Amino acid sequence: MPLPAAETTPPDPATFIRTQTALAPVEPLLPSLLLWQASEITPIWQATEEWLARQGVPPPFWAFPWAGGQAVARLLLDRPELVRGRHVLDFAAGSGLIGIAAMRAGAASVRAVDIDPFAATAMRLNAAANAITMDVACEDLIGQNLPGVDILLAGDVCYERPFAEAALAWFRRLAAEGVTVLVGDPGRAYLPAQGLDKVATYAVPTTRELEDREVRVTDVWQVPAG
Repeated sequence: MPLPAAETTPPDPATFIRTQTALAPVEPLLPSLLLWQASEITPIWQATEEWLARQGVPPPFWAFPWAGGQAVARLLLDRPELVRGRHVLDFAAGSGLIGIAAMRAGAASVRAVDIDPFAATAMRLNAAANAITMDVACEDLIGQNLPGVDILLAGDVCYERPFAEAALAWFRRLAAEGVTVLVGDPGRAYLPAQGLDKVATYAVPTTRELEDREVRVTDVWQVPAG
């Protein structure tokens, strides 16, 4: 399917996602979970930033199961007691993969948030594809209190210095207040060299179109309470 011509108004997010990506399992690490995602056979795989900008579409981070998110999701399926019966926030959720895994693992509820409205739509479509229900919101929560949240989960948030520093400072405050905070990271540039506790490590297959290697060794870290 060719990429559509440039549009004068932003496309409908749901229509754009369904026509530019494909519903497929997150293989090989999470074959039981489905996402609308980019691949070599989908039009968005070939899209340039210029083309997306002309369409009025933000960079489609939601279209890829990033290594950090895959690691956290795999951990939840391996150790469902981490979220069973708990109220979960999937922060900077992108595709919503972590939140979907949390619901599959028995979470009492999941709220998945991202600042990109296309991501919010992708999360709703992905939740429906996996036959789970989670609350989806398009908002910036950094610095806010999280009443009712037991555990915050995040993947790949250390790729840009200002965002990483702001997010981690917030995570530390939340952890000190009793929220469990788990972060998946494949060695991004702005992951702190110390001050985090390693929970698990996974070898996450990826692609050289996204990463600099075919497998990213990816850790899941807990932000300590003190």
